[in-house]
Amino acid sequence: MKYLLSLLFVLVASIFLTSQNTVGLISYNEAKSLDGLNLIYPHNQPNVFLLNACGEIVHQWEGEADQRPGNTAYLLPDGRIVRTYRNANVANDVIWAGGGGATVEIRDWDNNLEWSYTLNDSLARLHHDIAIINKQGRFSILMLAWERKSGEEALAMGRDTALLSDGELWPDYLFEIDPATDEIIWEWHAWDHLVQDFDPTKANYGVIADNPNKIDINTPSSGNNPTGADWMHANSVDYDPVNDNILLCIPHFNEVFIIDHTTTTEQAASDTGGRSQRGGDLMYRWGNPSNYDAGGSDAQTLFFPHDGNFIDDFVDVFDPNYGKVSIFNNRVGVDYSSFNIFSPAFDMYDWAYFFVDGNYLPENHEYIGVHPVDRTNLYSTGLSSVQYLRNGNYLVTSGRFGYTFEMTPDNEIVWEYVTPTRGPNRVEQGDTTLTINNNLTFRVKRYPLEYDAFDGRDLSPKGYIELNPDTTYCDRLVSTAEILEELDMNVYPNPAQDMITLQWEKEKYITVEIVDQLGQVIVPRHQLNGGRRYFDTSTWLSGMYVLRINDRVSSKFLVFK
Repeated sequence: MKYLLSLLFVLVASIFLTSQNTVGLISYNEAKSLDGLNLIYPHNQPNVFLLNACGEIVHQWEGEADQRPGNTAYLLPDGRIVRTYRNANVANDVIWAGGGGATVEIRDWDNNLEWSYTLNDSLARLHHDIAIINKQGRFSILMLAWERKSGEEALAMGRDTALLSDGELWPDYLFEIDPATDEIIWEWHAWDHLVQDFDPTKANYGVIADNPNKIDINTPSSGNNPTGADWMHANSVDYDPVNDNILLCIPHFNEVFIIDHTTTTEQAASDTGGRSQRGGDLMYRWGNPSNYDAGGSDAQTLFFPHDGNFIDDFVDVFDPNYGKVSIFNNRVGVDYSSFNIFSPAFDMYDWAYFFVDGNYLPENHEYIGVHPVDRTNLYSTGLSSVQYLRNGNYLVTSGRFGYTFEMTPDNEIVWEYVTPTRGPNRVEQGDTTLTINNNLTFRVKRYPLEYDAFDGRDLSPKGYIELNPDTTYCDRLVSTAEILEELDMNVYPNPAQDMITLQWEKEKYITVEIVDQLGQVIVPRHQLNGGRRYFDTSTWLSGMYVLRINDRVSSKFLVFK
């Protein structure tokens, strides 16, 4: 509430900023951008930042100088942060590839360490992502890891000898840990769900097309080393609390997997049990049906995907995209990436995903977004993220270039931010030398202003990530005071309860429109005269509203019941 009130007499937007800044905030249309705070954890440096729409730091969690992201951080409703990290020096690590992590920790709002867990040894290593689970009052963390298998173990499971250039294999596995007890309460291993048609004398031999719910141990990898140890390279994990399912994004296979979390650990190691009655076998896979010998290259829909997520965070259940999957499609073109939405077809009665004519549905994406100015402006061969926002906008991060933008459903960019770092160092405003991989950014996530974590917190600006910032850049948006002064207008009371009054002096006729913070029209645009008008707000929901006068965003006010 304190932060919302502080916004009432500061920035409002009817002007789309021209691109003058080179880093940090590049452009901002406050009228169409969704209010919120942005959590950002740039690569090759140790700190997690919470930024307002102007790119100002409102809070940060500082790490040690030798720590690096591993790769994500999540803000809990109580204000604690769950952060992943690794040591900057990986020279002597037995298991290492891009995205490697090591430690997950919980810190309070004031950065005090509450809990820590590390996995990075000769047998296994955390990597890329985690997922938070709140199930029946029990808080737990789902972690993603590599487990190291020797060449002998891989050959015994049917791996082609030509696909072992590193002499070992690192399949992915998941485990769920309860921070209150440090107990591992659930596990799933890809290694338990294999099939192969290479060697009939080895384990898992079968017909690939007859086993789409299993993983061909000889699935070709689209990674930098197709025959190397880093085989699957899952880069994101998300949890569906409604159906108790888990979504894994597998870029080296150009696929996503969905697995059943209603199983016990024992069932998850088998092909029976759980609501799906499939155990830990795949309930669903999508993106590249050739991996289970169904369809040719023309059926492929995902190309080194990243950041697959169920659309449910801060999105109303009545939103038409609720429960669908958003994903960043890194290599969909030779010079551009896209951000997509597709809808897995789930039958809640059979607790299964539709499998028709040898393929999982749908046939293609429901939505494909590209950069609206020039599609080549959005191209990242790895990393990257997309968040579907509750007003229908998309928050998109091009990871290799540290470039984030928010786009409306009408393909209008309404917010842009360039991560102002070069490796571990902050860069100055005006720097034009950042190139690929200089300011790597795995993900940017927006949290709404009314998120419980922010209640009662000091969210005043505390500087910028960039050095020598242009502190007036965001202020060049026309302020409420200036617009209202033009008309000699008062808007009161603010906050309002049952009525809001508009009173003006300097123009006979004005046009007025009022929308809520989601952009929904509450009072349609119409012309007024007479110098005063009253609006009944008694039935309006508590929240922030935007007043547009003469087609200009001129004021924000609160209705508070």
